[in-house]
Amino acid sequence: MTGHDRLAYQRLALTAQRRNRPILYVFDRVTGEYLHAQTFARQTWAKGIDANGRPIRTDLVPTAEGTRMCPSYGGGTNWYSPTYSETTHLFYFLALDDCSVFKAKTADFEEGKAYYSTGAGHMPNEKAKKYLMAFDPFNDKFAWINPQAGVGRSSGGVMSTATGLVAFGDDAEEFEVIDGHNGHPLYHFNVGQPLHASPMSYAVNGRQYFAIAAGSDLFTFALP
Repeated sequence: MTGHDRLAYQRLALTAQRRNRPILYVFDRVTGEYLHAQTFARQTWAKGIDANGRPIRTDLVPTAEGTRMCPSYGGGTNWYSPTYSETTHLFYFLALDDCSVFKAKTADFEEGKAYYSTGAGHMPNEKAKKYLMAFDPFNDKFAWINPQAGVGRSSGGVMSTATGLVAFGDDAEEFEVIDGHNGHPLYHFNVGQPLHASPMSYAVNGRQYFAIAAGSDLFTFALP
């Protein structure tokens, strides 16, 4: 491991944070010291970040009628697993730009219907948008951001390889491989159904493979 990588691992207590808090935090993982934070998706409940990394709240609160707030109840990033590449020294993750209506009272329970005990609801006319983001922790900025096609409802994560590739399932129902240095697309294959899993990679007799689940199917691809 190089000195550059050791610094990355020391600094990279990196989290593309929490369900309703689309803020990317960088901590010193040895001391826990807060180093940097910045937002990465639309949000209306906070207007900034203070010197200690705490969000500065706006006056928006849930009401009985419902208040439109961003991000949505799905979060700025939630189920989508991120990945850090020792080759590119970038941190990759998928982000969701979406809003919901939040009510002060939870919905009533109805037998036979899904019940989540929340006061949040999806807005039918809200167009969710997903982005693949590459964050540079050494310069505290995004190296590149790729908007994703589709409806923004997939929940699969991203995976990076030692050769600098990044693989993921996008919202256009495609397994996609890109160049992790610059985000340029290299390969895509339409699986015909939403992808909610993260890809994995393995090697057999020196040949590398990618595998990803979609619905009840498992798709496997081999590098040339």
